[in-house]
Amino acid sequence: MNTIINDIEIVKTENSKINDVDFDNLKFGSVFSDHMLECNFKDGKWQMPKVIPYSSIALDPSAKIFHYGQSVFEGMKAYKDANDDVFLFRPLDNFNRLNISSKRLAIPELPENYFMEGLKALLKVDDAWIPTNEGSSLYIRPFVFASGQGFHASPADEYKFLICTAPSGSYFSGKVKVLIEETYSRSANGGVGFAKAGGNYAGQFYPTQLAIEKGYQQVIWTDDNAHEYIEEAGAMNIFVRINDTLVTGPTSDRILDGITRKSIIAIAEEKGITVEVRKITVKEVVEAAKSGALKEMFGAGTAAVISPIAGFGYKDEDFDLPELEDTYASYLKKRITDIQTNKSEDPFGWRVKL
Repeated sequence: MNTIINDIEIVKTENSKINDVDFDNLKFGSVFSDHMLECNFKDGKWQMPKVIPYSSIALDPSAKIFHYGQSVFEGMKAYKDANDDVFLFRPLDNFNRLNISSKRLAIPELPENYFMEGLKALLKVDDAWIPTNEGSSLYIRPFVFASGQGFHASPADEYKFLICTAPSGSYFSGKVKVLIEETYSRSANGGVGFAKAGGNYAGQFYPTQLAIEKGYQQVIWTDDNAHEYIEEAGAMNIFVRINDTLVTGPTSDRILDGITRKSIIAIAEEKGITVEVRKITVKEVVEAAKSGALKEMFGAGTAAVISPIAGFGYKDEDFDLPELEDTYASYLKKRITDIQTNKSEDPFGWRVKL
């Protein structure tokens, strides 16, 4: 059945998969909703988006995504409250960052109304896919890639923008043990580390595998020059608590401007927690761990919200963090998720009701 929502055509699936889904046991990002948004760039402009059944994509073998990696993405979530109202969290931040990433990879920027109205239309059609279980949400993956053909090394002339969604449970369970990287780098000055480009994550997989083989779950990325400064935790921004001060590195060419990161800083400052946005040396963290001043470390990102770190390894030595009853991580995660799920007031204006 075809309908129109805000000038966006809706083509509904004839065979919904929703009755086959166990919403009480959802893995992260492995079950996909009935529909997706598709929008094509051709003839020099973005065409009108359309909501269509979730399906495979046919691409020519010479499509430039396969050869030159023009691909960027975002991560978002939709939530339902006790009244079945649907909310997004800072969606325009995701839209703006997607365009910042696109510009860096010479991908045409999207119009805001195509992104926002397309997303709203998709969520309206797949409203029943937004889970209500505690800790669950509808994970939203907007992404853009080069579909234009040719082996010549140049930007493509055609692109696809898609939004796919996946009802998901928690991304991580429990604390993780991390290894401070001494050899490999996630990004470099003047590079694309600040962009949410697919290739950034591909480059992380091999060093992370090496860390897993040593008994760690993730890597703490350091700067590309001397591996002197702590920068990110796996695919997340990183926060370090030294005594009662929360420290995180400044954004740069190398570090993603995380939306959860910005939210944590604002909430911590509202709470009266001292926050320092500055470079953090590996030496400072190691010395703080040895002296007992290091109280917490955690990663921050859309998927996990906050992922506490139980300990870290560096130069063949392991350091365990103390087990505290009242942690900044637990307070900040609850504060953010309560805002996201409409369980508390939102003094920041981040929550968007659909």
